[in-house]
Amino acid sequence: MIIRTASLADLPQITEIQNYYILNTHITFDMQPVSPTQRAEWFRDHCDNHRHRMVVAEEGEGKILGYACTGTFRAKQAYETTVEVSVGCSPEATGRRIGSQLYGVLFASLEDADVHRVVAGIAQPNAASNALHERFGFVRVGTFTQVGRKFGKYWDVLWMEKTMAR
Repeated sequence: MIIRTASLADLPQITEIQNYYILNTHITFDMQPVSPTQRAEWFRDHCDNHRHRMVVAEEGEGKILGYACTGTFRAKQAYETTVEVSVGCSPEATGRRIGSQLYGVLFASLEDADVHRVVAGIAQPNAASNALHERFGFVRVGTFTQVGRKFGKYWDVLWMEKTMAR
């Protein structure tokens, strides 16, 4: 397995991973599956190679096992040095520490970027994601309660943050 910068050719497999979580879990508040064409702008927004970057875990003949990325936290200019992070692994690849490997490469790549703070919003419950973020130095800063409704139920979102050393 290798971890590398994502390319547009990876978008169909990244979208497949995202659609699994959209349809089967509460961990994304997207409600409807999307096509790679619908996700093209999202992909570009997460791949400017400045503050916003995306890496993928690739195995064998181009099989994408997961991705991790940073994107805009909020659109206002004062927030530019804060990025929001996301990670996702194909269901068959969970439990293999791929998320940790992706985050290791992603955060190392940000060391030269003008990023001060990294934030993560994690739908609860999600013990595995909470633990992953804590391993990478994220601290809990608060929980928004019952802010997302999916599958006929309200879900909380835990917010965590990490300061990037510069």
